[in-house]
Amino acid sequence: MALDALSRDAEVEVVGLLTSVTRSYDRISVHGVRRSMLEAQVERLGLPLFEISLDPNCTNDAYEAAFQAALQEIRWDFPHVCHIAFGDLFLEDVRAYRERLLSGSGFEPLFPIWGIDTADLARRFIADGFAARLVCVDTTQLDARFAGRLFDEQLLADLPVTADPCGERGEFHTFVSDGPPFSAPIPYRVGETVLRDDRFVFCDLE
Repeated sequence: MALDALSRDAEVEVVGLLTSVTRSYDRISVHGVRRSMLEAQVERLGLPLFEISLDPNCTNDAYEAAFQAALQEIRWDFPHVCHIAFGDLFLEDVRAYRERLLSGSGFEPLFPIWGIDTADLARRFIADGFAARLVCVDTTQLDARFAGRLFDEQLLADLPVTADPCGERGEFHTFVSDGPPFSAPIPYRVGETVLRDDRFVFCDLE
C-alpha cells in the first residue's frame, strides 16, 4: 500500500525496494517468506532490491549496522536519492526509531500511509485488488488458526476486536501476491504450518 501510494505521487520517483533477509535461513526476516517468493515480487514490481542482510537472532546493534550498510549501497547506486519510505501506520515509537536511524545519513524518511485508519486501509486493500495471505501469526495476540488464511473480508470479520486490521502491532504478517503495482499475480502453493519459539506460527509458501 505504501508503494502504491508513492507510485501515485507525481513528486516521487521510486527507484528501489529495501527489505531485511536472514542469511542462513534465506528468508525475509520476521515474515519467514522464502527468497524465491521475494524474488517473484521483485520481478513483478520491476524495481531493484537492496537487502539488509542479517544473522539469525541478531542484536539491535547488528541490525542497525546492516541497515546503514544497505543505505551506503543505495547511495552508491543512486546518489540522487534523498528519501527512504516506510509503511508504518500509527506506532509513534517505531516512527521515531526510523527517524533516528536515518538521522545524519543524508536520507529523509517518508511515511506515505501514516495515520490512515487501519480498518479503512484494510478494506481498501481488498477493494483495490490486492491479494495477500497470512504467513506469520503471533499466538500471544491471535489464534494460531489464522496462519495461512487469505486476507479477505471474512478474515476481517473474524479478527477479534483486540487485533488491528492491518496487523500493525505485530499480530500477523502477510505475503502479498498481487495488486496494482504488480505486472502479474504470483502463483504459489501453501505448504506446512509450523510453530517457532513456542509463540510464532509460520505458514510456508512455495
